[in-house]
This record gives sequence, C-alpha cells and structure tokens, in this order.
Amino acid sequence: MLYQVFDDMTQCSEQEVARLLPLVSPQRREQALRYTHTFGQFCCLKSYEMLTALLASTPSFLYNEYGAPYLENGPYFSISHCKQGIAVAVSETPIGIDIEAIRPFNEGLMRKTMNSEEQTHIFSSSHPETEFIRLWTQKEAYVKMQGTGIISDMHDILCNVSNVAWEEILELEKRFICTICQKKTADSIAE
Repeated sequence: MLYQVFDDMTQCSEQEVARLLPLVSPQRREQALRYTHTFGQFCCLKSYEMLTALLASTPSFLYNEYGAPYLENGPYFSISHCKQGIAVAVSETPIGIDIEAIRPFNEGLMRKTMNSEEQTHIFSSSHPETEFIRLWTQKEAYVKMQGTGIISDMHDILCNVSNVAWEEILELEKRFICTICQKKTADSIAE
C-alpha cells in the first residue's frame, strides 16, 4: 500500500488550478472544470497529480455501476478530500481512504449514522467531535473499499467487519483525521 496526504490547502487558488490544468489528462481536465468553484477544481486536479505520482503513470478511469472510478488493470485506488486536506491511497488489494476535518459535534448527524454502541462510545469520550469523525472516516473508508459508497444505512456498517486492515492518521493540530481501510490478502490473514 502507498498513500499520500496533502494538507497545505493554502495552495488552493485559481493560479494553482491554472498551473495544474495542462498537466492532467483530458478526461480529468473535463471533470475538474465541471466544478464551478476553485476548491472543487483544485481538489480534483491535485488528487489526480498525487495519484499519478503514486502510480508513476497517467491513469485513465473507468467507472463501476455505483459511479466509483477504477483502473482497468489495477491497482486499486481511493481518493478523498475535505477543507483540511487531500488523501490518495493505492494498493494491490481493494482499498478505501477518507479524510475529514474535525469540526463541531453534531448530535443529530451522529444519531442518523451511528449505532447505539458507537453513540455510547462517542458520548463517553472527552472529545466527542474527534471520536465521531474517527468512526465516520472508518465507515467512509470501508464503503469506498467495497466500491459502493454510501448506499445503505450507516448505523451498522462496521458490525462484523473482517478481513480488513486499518490505518489512521490523526492530526489534532491540523484538525483532520484520515483513515485507510484495506482488504487483507490470504497471506496477511494467515499471519
């Protein structure tokens, strides 16, 4: 597995978008220009630049029935962004990555997305906003690894999860959490 996290969002500007546009494939350029705001264009272009660096080649995307991009001959990859950063991961096995800004706790959103055990864990934490985002990024990374995105109730998405490995990047000072979920291979399960 290879991954990159970019967290200097001060680079998000019209000038940087203009610099990146000629460096990407026509497919990605078209996708970036569908965004009407600089932030979306920048994230689309910067994540492509990061993916290209990890792959050491220029990718051309295909899309599954859920709209998730993939590469015809692999490897697997996942991309995520938020206002605090951009994250990209590449692997020979299915992989999902999610990056989220740590923000004020929203109890209504928690009740819509977390089961009772997760809610208890969040409420008992001294930092409920951080615990909520930790669980949320796990759920997002997991459904991205599956290639479906959010297509069902999020409450029990992490119940009975097996055969996956987790990696977490917790940046309290920079106010974000990034979680990677990777399908284990038969070799890694035996270890």
